[in-house]
Amino acid sequence: MRVDVSADVSILGAGPVGCTLALLLQRQGRSVALVRQRKEAHAAFRPIALSHASRLILERAGAWGMLSPTPIASIHISQQGGFGRTRMSAADAGVPALGYVVDYAALLDALLALASERNIPFQAEPAESLLAVHAEGTPDDITRKDYGQEAVVAQVTTRPGAVATAWERFTPDGPLALLPLDGRYGAVWGARLERARELCDMTEAAFLAALSRAFGRRAGAFVAAGARSRMPLALRVRATRVGERSAFIGNAAQTLHPVAGQGLNLGLRDAWDLAQVLHGAEDPGDARLLQGFAALRRFDATATVRVTDFLAGAFLGANPLSRLTRGSALTALDICLPARRFFARRMIYGTSALP
Repeated sequence: MRVDVSADVSILGAGPVGCTLALLLQRQGRSVALVRQRKEAHAAFRPIALSHASRLILERAGAWGMLSPTPIASIHISQQGGFGRTRMSAADAGVPALGYVVDYAALLDALLALASERNIPFQAEPAESLLAVHAEGTPDDITRKDYGQEAVVAQVTTRPGAVATAWERFTPDGPLALLPLDGRYGAVWGARLERARELCDMTEAAFLAALSRAFGRRAGAFVAAGARSRMPLALRVRATRVGERSAFIGNAAQTLHPVAGQGLNLGLRDAWDLAQVLHGAEDPGDARLLQGFAALRRFDATATVRVTDFLAGAFLGANPLSRLTRGSALTALDICLPARRFFARRMIYGTSALP
């Protein structure tokens, strides 16, 4: 074991996953340092759906009370131009809410403020430590899949205003999600590159009309839209989660398509499991300890990656046969409570939802 170190654990990346891990480890009495090599720009609006499991993790980190989230009581899933829909409720999953919507910038600001309040040191460069945890960035050792899509993100206003239902609508362009936040919706619309640029560049009135055509009036009439931004959609998965005195979590381990909103939730489960593995360990960089963490995360990460990747492709296109198959699947899920309950809990808790 190395003795002359500045902290037991250095966390490279002061985003939500890195900050959460730092807070969890500090509560265990572990010395930690956060490496923040760049400050993130907060200009673009970015709605984040946190699962109930993520709420529990943030509560244990001491950060939940600093947020003002909008709860999701139900999720309505449908497809444009075809039959079939599924509605999942918090009661189905046996939780007070299926999820909670926050703005990414508000979440990050709260976590950074709490880390500063607890005197967790911030560093510009990595220092000597027993374990280096990479919590953001894209390493070279990855499997990459480009979806040829971008997500168009905007805050939209409806009449009547948003309440506690989240909407997922599969369109020929790509998945369209409406996430309730402070009486309005955060819209996240996946589309081919040319279509995404078109949606971003068109006038507000034209965008609202396109949104209405794709979504209908289930959520009300679309009456206003804020600034729109685009982000590329790709799947990136690191081949290994651990190395010599190093571990990879969050975006450093995997980046997912935003369909079903699993990316950050999976990263927070990474942070939670790593904190539990390190609890009480004399040497947090011990190779056997890290291999145990990699084995612990393998099933959840692999299953979530595959489900998300499947959903990103299975609900695209306007082929009549594919539309019929999707409609039948949505209808079957809607009428089968055990399947609906399992799917909801799987999205909330990861593989711990398995019977």
